[in-house]
Amino acid sequence: MLKTPCHIVSDLHIGVASAATERLFESYLAAITGRIPSLIINGDLFDFWFEWKTVIPRRGFRTLAALAALRESGTEIVYVAGNHDCWGGAVLRNDVGVEYDVGPWEGLIGDWRVRVEHGDGLRRTEDRKYRMVRPIMRSPAAIRLFRALHPDWATRLAVGSSGASRTYAAKDGGAGLQSIGHTYLAGNPELDVLVYGHSHVAALERVGKAQVFANAGSWLDAPTYIEITDQSIALLKWTGSAERASLYEIDRGA
Repeated sequence: MLKTPCHIVSDLHIGVASAATERLFESYLAAITGRIPSLIINGDLFDFWFEWKTVIPRRGFRTLAALAALRESGTEIVYVAGNHDCWGGAVLRNDVGVEYDVGPWEGLIGDWRVRVEHGDGLRRTEDRKYRMVRPIMRSPAAIRLFRALHPDWATRLAVGSSGASRTYAAKDGGAGLQSIGHTYLAGNPELDVLVYGHSHVAALERVGKAQVFANAGSWLDAPTYIEITDQSIALLKWTGSAERASLYEIDRGA
């Protein structure tokens, strides 16, 4: 169970995001340090993340330090891997202190039953090619081969091959994942909230009478995030100050 208020962010793609975007996110992490009890990162925080035995990617060091400071302040951090950062391990878990999950996270946030999933590979047609290569990319043999490469070469190869999915904003405006989310909620009435990422399209909407579908969006486009409290769920925009800028909000009692 995660305590509220809980924030959810996704798809920052640090490593290719602009320096201004990275600094803005660092200011956000500094502002919430010591102030919120839980944070969920819903995938693709980094455009590329891989852990060799003694080496990690250089880009994102400041963000890792900010996350470690946030964790040391008492904030629980759950990191749901995306398609760009699914090769995490001991550094994230032991040195930074996050709960790192390769796969969906499901549990209670306050009294809300919530499922958080990055969303890559869920669309039957659009993600067909990706679903074919994903088992290979994540296989132990492929990871061992990649680890044998020099980190400079490996990073260049990974970043160069990921450009399409990094700059991709869903051509359907997020409708594909939205439809899949609605179907999933209909089949799982015990869930209160379903949160996807991946499409880079921020969303917050009521589904049926009591369920909620949400997407925190991508900071490549705008610094948006989801906030879950005991009373409501809000889509917020980080303005660089502690002032709350709400874009849309759903009250639980409504």
